[in-house]
Amino acid sequence: MNDTLKNLYETVLSRRDSHTEGSYTCYLFEQGLDKILKKCGEECSEVIIAAKNGENHETVMEISDLLYHLMVLMVQSGITLEEVEAELDKRSNKTGNLKKFHSVDKNS
Repeated sequence: MNDTLKNLYETVLSRRDSHTEGSYTCYLFEQGLDKILKKCGEECSEVIIAAKNGENHETVMEISDLLYHLMVLMVQSGITLEEVEAELDKRSNKTGNLKKFHSVDKNS
């Protein structure tokens, strides 16, 4: 597991219960799920715009923001980093499922 992502997750987890004044993470938890989801959506849009503009440095910054907000969502929802890593590991073992993926995903 990547130590950077693990450390970020642990920091976010510790902020959930700390109520540290001036902490943006604490603010997000205080505002609740709707605010966290709104920020995830905003950051996702910003990743798309930066990537479309071909600004790699900006895209990296926006991806970092998105990953942070996704970590907040994970902690808020009780999803562990290990669960996500296990799912990614499971998916990495699948090959040749492109046709199945596209046939299931008709409405997106």
